[in-house]
Amino acid sequence: QLKLEESGGGLVQAGGSLRLSCAASGFSMDYHAIGWFRQAPGKEREMVSCISSNGISTNYADSVKGRFTISRDNGKKMVDLQMNSLKPEDTAVYYCAGTSWYPQCNGDMDYWGKGTLVTVSS
Repeated sequence: QLKLEESGGGLVQAGGSLRLSCAASGFSMDYHAIGWFRQAPGKEREMVSCISSNGISTNYADSVKGRFTISRDNGKKMVDLQMNSLKPEDTAVYYCAGTSWYPQCNGDMDYWGKGTLVTVSS
């Protein structure tokens, strides 16, 4: 069982930055792709970014390309999402999620954190 916990959310002004962290516990992270998802009020949940188990392959939603960067440190059991040039439309609850023993981001996300709120003011 993989347990995930997000941190780093908060209130920032447009143009500012936040760094979200996803801490894993339980099993090793070596075989889990980890993704960041978000859900804004009135919108469907969407994938923001994802990183393969070995950290080589990454994916980004078009809306965040060039602004967000995902990284991982399997030794520390951490996956971070550096968010720069934040926009009001980035406001959402951000969730960390992991695949079940599948290394790529096209796998189903079976493990989810509780979420952390990011609010970007204009």
